[in-house]
Amino acid sequence: MGRQPERPQIRAWRPAVDGVVEVLHARFGSHAYPMHTHDAWTLLVIDDGVVRYDLDRREHGAVPDRITLLPPHVPHDGRSAVPRGFRKRVAYLDASAIDARYVGAAVDTPALCDALMRDWIDRLHGALRHSGDELEAQSRLCLIVERLEEHLGGAPARQSARDRGLAGRLRDLIDANVVVGVSLTDAATAFGVHPTHLVRSFHREYGVPPHRYLVGRRLDDARRLLLDGRQIADVATTVGFYDQAHFARHFRRLLGTSPAAYARSAVA
Repeated sequence: MGRQPERPQIRAWRPAVDGVVEVLHARFGSHAYPMHTHDAWTLLVIDDGVVRYDLDRREHGAVPDRITLLPPHVPHDGRSAVPRGFRKRVAYLDASAIDARYVGAAVDTPALCDALMRDWIDRLHGALRHSGDELEAQSRLCLIVERLEEHLGGAPARQSARDRGLAGRLRDLIDANVVVGVSLTDAATAFGVHPTHLVRSFHREYGVPPHRYLVGRRLDDARRLLLDGRQIADVATTVGFYDQAHFARHFRRLLGTSPAAYARSAVA
């Protein structure tokens, strides 16, 4: 009997994050995409293998150390260039997420080499996988879009006095809502600016994106409660995390240890 073709492994979902219309994580063995189009921007990273594709009748390659950005409504296909197939992660971004004037540049240069942005995209997908991380996903997406547009020919924006004022207003809003959190979209609407502009202003003023500032404030409160002897599950929800696992993941990422070990250190 001949070898059966490898069954694809696919996970797809629609996150509750403005600007992201769909997320796809997939592993394919022998599947080849026919020529097709999307009505969204395709932000693609390859985690294993190599993908060959034609975009606007020109051949390109997608490899693990490159970021691939395919514009809306431009025909492309895709097939594995190696026998083992490929593993990919895709965030489909709303057509309005990236300025339409960059479509031509994306057609000409769909592959981008940027190790920092590659890390940001990894972290974006991590946030998109978890409920409760919507502010992180929104913040990371805004920074990624800004960097993509710079790669495609946009000039880096300068920080102005107005931008510093916006950053201060957003920090005040976060400080007043540490437990319940802040919607970046709602804040941008209230301040009369685009979410990307708001994130950029905050990041340049304070050196961290809004979600990291909020997580830091929550963890400050959490550490004090843990040292007071409060139970971990109670601390997690009290300071605003979605659940104990969500809390523990952020705690370990920032402090390099678990909440339980941190709490035990007070006794020691």
